[in-house]
Amino acid sequence: MPYWTCEQCGAQFPDSDRPPPSCPICEDERQFVNWNGQTWLSCEELAKRHHLVWRDDLGLIGIAAEPRLAIGQRALLVSDGDALVMWDCVPLATREAIDYVKSRGGLKAIAISHPHYYGALADWSEAFGNAPVYLHEDDAQWITRPHPSIVPWRGETLAISDDLVLVRAGGHFAGATVLHWRKGADGRGALLTGDIAQVAMDRRHVSFMYSYPNYTPLNATAVRRIAEAIAPLAFDRIYGAWWGRNIERGAKAAFDASVARYLAAIAG
Repeated sequence: MPYWTCEQCGAQFPDSDRPPPSCPICEDERQFVNWNGQTWLSCEELAKRHHLVWRDDLGLIGIAAEPRLAIGQRALLVSDGDALVMWDCVPLATREAIDYVKSRGGLKAIAISHPHYYGALADWSEAFGNAPVYLHEDDAQWITRPHPSIVPWRGETLAISDDLVLVRAGGHFAGATVLHWRKGADGRGALLTGDIAQVAMDRRHVSFMYSYPNYTPLNATAVRRIAEAIAPLAFDRIYGAWWGRNIERGAKAAFDASVARYLAAIAG
C-alpha cells in the first residue's frame, strides 16, 4: 500500500489502499484546500512528477523539489561535527538526494520549524537509521504520519548540540520553532527561521503572519512573544524558507527594526 502526500501542502500520510478523506493541515484556516479540491499523490506518482535538486544557498546546501511542489520550501543542511542536521523538510526523499547527503556525512538529526514543512520526515529519518526528528509537542496534533523517530520536545529551548539550539518562538503555530546556529555566518551567528519570521522580498526585513496565503496577520502580543524569544540570541544572518530569501549581514538589527515596524503598522 502506498504512502499518500497532499499535493497542496506536501504533508505525508500513512500507507493505505486509498488516500485519506481530507488533509487537516489544508483545512486549517492558515492553509487552504486546492482550488480543484483535495488531491493526493502516491509515492510513485510523486517520484514521477518531481525530483530533488540541491545547491548552495549563502553557504548552506539547500534541497528542494522541482518542479515546485506544495509550499515550495527548501530544506537546509547544517554541519554539526562529522554529520549534518536537516532544518525543515521537503515532501519527498529520492535515492539520489539521499546518496548526496550520505556523501556529505549523513544526517544525525532533523528539526522542523512547523507543520507546513513536515513533508516526508519519516522517509528521511529512515534513510539515516531513524535519525531523531525534533518537533515541538505543542504542534503534535498536526503530525500526519506518526513515526517512532519523532521526538516531541517541550519547553522553550532544546540543544541539539553545543552549536545548534532550537527555540520555540510561537506565532505562526503554538510550537513554531527557529534554529540558532551559534557558529554560523563565520562565527557571527545565524538564525534559521523558516517563515516563523519571514524574510521579506527586500531581504532587509522580516515579517510575521498567522496565515500567509489567507493574509491574516499576527497580533501584537504574538509578535512581542517572538521578539522576546529571539532577543537573547546572537546572530548576524537569517536564513528564510525559500531560495535566496536570506539576510546576509546585520540581521539582528534588521530583525529588531522589523518588529518595531510591524507593531507600528498594526497599532492604528
